Amino acid sequence: MIFKGCQLMRCIMWSLGWSLGFVLTSLVAMSEPPSNATATVGVPFLATEFECVIEPHQVVKLASSVVGVIARLDVDRGDIVRRGQIVGKLEDGVEAATLALAQARATNEYVSKSHEARLQFLRSKYKRQNELYSKAISSQAALEEADAGAKVAEQQLKEAELNREVAYLEIRRAEEVLNQRTLRSPIDGVVVERLLVPGEYRNEQTPILTLAQIDPLRVEVFVSTTYYGRIRAGSTAEVRPEQPVGGVYSAIVTVVDRVLDAASGTFGVRLALPNPDLLLPAGIPCKVLFEMHPTEGIPVLVDGGSRSN
Repeated sequence: MIFKGCQLMRCIMWSLGWSLGFVLTSLVAMSEPPSNATATVGVPFLATEFECVIEPHQVVKLASSVVGVIARLDVDRGDIVRRGQIVGKLEDGVEAATLALAQARATNEYVSKSHEARLQFLRSKYKRQNELYSKAISSQAALEEADAGAKVAEQQLKEAELNREVAYLEIRRAEEVLNQRTLRSPIDGVVVERLLVPGEYRNEQTPILTLAQIDPLRVEVFVSTTYYGRIRAGSTAEVRPEQPVGGVYSAIVTVVDRVLDAASGTFGVRLALPNPDLLLPAGIPCKVLFEMHPTEGIPVLVDGGSRSN
């Protein structure tokens, strides 16, 4: 009976040990972080999502380099514009007239032709005087006078040709002045705001249009310093805009701040989010999931403010 009791006790202890081991194994498995999502095979992402904001790549306050009254604006809020596209004009009647005057002066060939004809006549006169002087029929004074007249006519022809070159330069100057009255978009983007309307006066401090480049979009996010060294420029990330936009989009890390904010314990990260069809709006909150990199060979922050490699 004693032997059977010992066997029964041994079986009970073995069962309790097996059950305890199973429970401990389950607790360890539950304490491990969930498996990381992957966008592509072999590319792990940090399981933690960070709050971010999708912003325009750049915002331009469009103005002209000169002041004046706005003659027309060809775009309005929400319109898509392309780089170099004419979006409006200032009053340019005086500048257009100046350009036409410069073109008329540059195309005037009559002065040059008259000086050329006079030069040919004086050269022929000098040639005849030289023949007469060689035969002792004409005086030396008459020969010198003919020579001087031909040289003066030659200089007058060169001056007329120079004046035509200056007139062509005046055309270029007048064209540049006229172009300053034309408003062109410096970016591919959309019109965010129209600040002035035709008929209003544009001064030195007043922009006319606000343009935003939304391809690519700029994603700004602040990350805890514990992830410093694990997020690198050039790596990929998943951006999830909030509703009603939604969806998952791939972005590229373009900037990782090298100056950390000690007060908040964060550092800034910027991403470029392609938007070729201009379907994604700017100014919407989002969440981002970063690609994870090992920290070997990169200074990592540790307690006490020291660094370890």
